[in-house]
Amino acid sequence: MTLDVDAVKAFIAVADLRSFTRAAEALGSTQGAISVKLKRLEERIGEKLIERTPRLVRLSARGAVFLEPARQLLAAHDRAVASLSAIRRHFRLGIATHVGGAEVPTLLARLNAHDPALTIEVRLDDTRDLLAAFDRGELDAAIVRREDDRRDGEVLAPEQFGWYATPDFVYRPGEPLRLAASSPSCSIRDIVTGALDAVGIPWTQVFLGCGSFAVAEAVSAGLAAAVFSCRLAPPGTIEISRKFGLPPLPATEILLLSTLSDPQSREALRTLAMAFREHRPPPSNNAGRPKFRNSQMAQSPI
Repeated sequence: MTLDVDAVKAFIAVADLRSFTRAAEALGSTQGAISVKLKRLEERIGEKLIERTPRLVRLSARGAVFLEPARQLLAAHDRAVASLSAIRRHFRLGIATHVGGAEVPTLLARLNAHDPALTIEVRLDDTRDLLAAFDRGELDAAIVRREDDRRDGEVLAPEQFGWYATPDFVYRPGEPLRLAASSPSCSIRDIVTGALDAVGIPWTQVFLGCGSFAVAEAVSAGLAAAVFSCRLAPPGTIEISRKFGLPPLPATEILLLSTLSDPQSREALRTLAMAFREHRPPPSNNAGRPKFRNSQMAQSPI
């Protein structure tokens, strides 16, 4: 049995993104073309790989078994193609600290498997600093939070932020709210302090800098409260907006910016976007503030 690599790639995209439309966008194709490729692959294998209803796209039992071997097949194919080129290329990627979480190792692994001839340089920083570096030509691509005046880039996913602290964190109305932040230049920090000022809640910054992991440690130790992406709150913390009457924070979008133009690099970029979307939760239909929740990943403070 010989399998068509493009059909296998289409199957993996649909399996990862749970959507024919998003798979087509990630692969630079159309929904109809993806459907045709998947149908031909299923006919070739003689098994149903994807179960599709008007409301749901999911792996069949056979598709779940085939997914990892399919990844290995595609990675081997990409390595073989990359080995034909003696030219090593560099990919300078910026990832905002407040949006990068458990998917970061997957992003880098997918890029490395996709193109062994590609040297990846990664910079983790605040969105504002990454945007400045991207505009100066110091980065080839960046995954950042949308700034209010930024209209370029590809939307990867929505993002919701919340207020987090330990369950025994003490805050009395009228007293300054103790905050921790990763950088004075962080744009989310400006949103947070602006939201507090707008409702007349005093605040004081008791921990600044040293990176997102250090801020998460400060919050976990009960020193301060901080704003995190709801899916990346430190373990053992809770969402405290309802408890202390803190103002809601606006939702945002995560953007992928790129200046890459050659086909190989753009293909790597599609792999990057697909891996990022795969590890994002689906948009919530619940309005209002985020639910109380914990997370296994300690990152992304203000």
